[in-house]
Order: sequence, then C-alpha cells, then structure tokens
Amino acid sequence: MKIEGRLRAVGTFKVHRFLPSRERPSVGPFVFFDHAGPADLAPGQGMDVPPHPHIGLATVTYLFEGGLIHRDSLGSHQLVRPGDINWMTAGRGIVHSERTGAELRSKGSRMNGLQLWVALPLAHEETEPEFHHHSAETLPGLRVEGAQIRVLAGSAYGRTSPVRTFSPLFFADVALSSGSTLPVPQEHPECAAYVIEGALDYGEERVAAGSMLILGRGAGIAVRADSNCRLVLLGGPPLDGERHIWWNFVSSSKVRLEQAKRDWIAGRFPKVPGDEEEFVALPERGGSSVAQL
Repeated sequence: MKIEGRLRAVGTFKVHRFLPSRERPSVGPFVFFDHAGPADLAPGQGMDVPPHPHIGLATVTYLFEGGLIHRDSLGSHQLVRPGDINWMTAGRGIVHSERTGAELRSKGSRMNGLQLWVALPLAHEETEPEFHHHSAETLPGLRVEGAQIRVLAGSAYGRTSPVRTFSPLFFADVALSSGSTLPVPQEHPECAAYVIEGALDYGEERVAAGSMLILGRGAGIAVRADSNCRLVLLGGPPLDGERHIWWNFVSSSKVRLEQAKRDWIAGRFPKVPGDEEEFVALPERGGSSVAQL
C-alpha cells in the first residue's frame, strides 16, 4: 500500500501529511506523520507554530536540515538541530510551541524535517507530561552491508535508542547506497517506509521521494535502493484499543476529548514560559471530524 501526502497548513508553514490517512489511520502506535519541507526560508522568514495543547500522545520531532526552538509548559527551552530527537510526552496535558530561532531567521535557512505522534498505551494516556531531548551523537548507529542506520527511538537491527518510550516501537533513519538491499525488521508487526531522497524498489512497486509505503512482514521481505536513497522506517505493534483523534488531542474516550476542548477554551491548560503572547485557537472542526483509529 502506497500513501501520498496531503498538503496542510501548520502555523505559518505548509506540510505534507501522511498519517492518519483514509488508506491507513496508523502504523503501529504512530498515528500522525508530517513532513515539513524541504523549503528555503528567506532572511526574515521562519516557521512559527504558536502555543497549542496536546493530550494522550507523544510528539517526536526530527530534522534533516534547519533548526527549531522548542518551548513547552514544563519550562523546556531547547534548540533542535538536524539529527537530534525531541520526544515530548503529553499525557494528561501539555502546551508547546515550535519556532525558527532568531539566528536562522535573520540569515535565512532551509527547513526539512518530520513530526510524528505516538498514541500512548491505555495505561499511560493520563501520565504526567515529560520532555526529553537527545542529541544526534547519543543515538546508536550501525552499518548493514550497503545501509547506514541510526535507531532514533525504540529497537531495531539489534540496537536500542536511549529515548524513553511507553510501548514497543521503532523509528530509524536509513541511508541506502544504490543497488543495496535492506531487510525489513521482523520483530515489529506493522512497518512503513517513508522515502526522503532517491527511490526504493519493493517487489514490483517503485517508491519515489515523498511517498510512504506500508511494508509486509515475513522472511525475505526487503527494500532495495533504486538509487542512493534516504528513508525512515517506523512501526510497532497495533494500538492496544480504539483511539479517537480530534485536532491535537488523542484519546480512547470521546468524553475526554470534549473535556480537553473545554479546558483549552477556558484557559485551563498551562502557559508556555517565554511564549505567552500568542496561542492557536480551537478550530470549529479540529481540522476534521473525530477520526476513529
């Protein structure tokens, strides 16, 4: 199954959204996948996503180019550079913003990165919010024939990331040289590949940059680089029960979603220190109606 992205506005920026989609609402616990860029930002321009709330999920930010300043209601203030992992657990509720920093904004920059959401297991939906940043050099890497792999979160290919997760999963950055083949991890029931640069062959299917492919499972399942290729692999076991997604909220309970809406309107979510002048208003329809995952 191949998924093409739909253009969406996130703050002042346009992104391509792959999850959730009509074809596939989730891959393992991953319920959201956006690719921002690649885009050149002229001097004075930047990406601005003002403070907005989340519940019931963890956000994962990973950049290939550019930089972002993350702030949240826990008081975190973190520059995200290419290769770093920002992992923010919303749990019972958190507010954050992401903006291009002053230095990159003044001279211009190139933005190219991903944001994913991971639905928290039922037992941890209302956990205390947390924020953890992991710099690029702390994330494990390995080489498998013609593939250079960095395990960004979870476990794959015999390596485990230091990122704290609440469920089994994996998220990996892979560079494949032209003509090389990489087996798909077999320990994860659901798996997808997203091509950043170049192209992949998967059976009779050719997958170009900017497309996501849902991969099968079984002995001998592999992807092959049609040219020098950069991709991410992600997956894990299916969700441990029904989930609903509305705007920035994920929950097993529609009642909980309604409570989160009321809390945001009433100003009951905490503020983001250092970014308190703006906020994203609750949309009339949350970007779409409630989606069941």
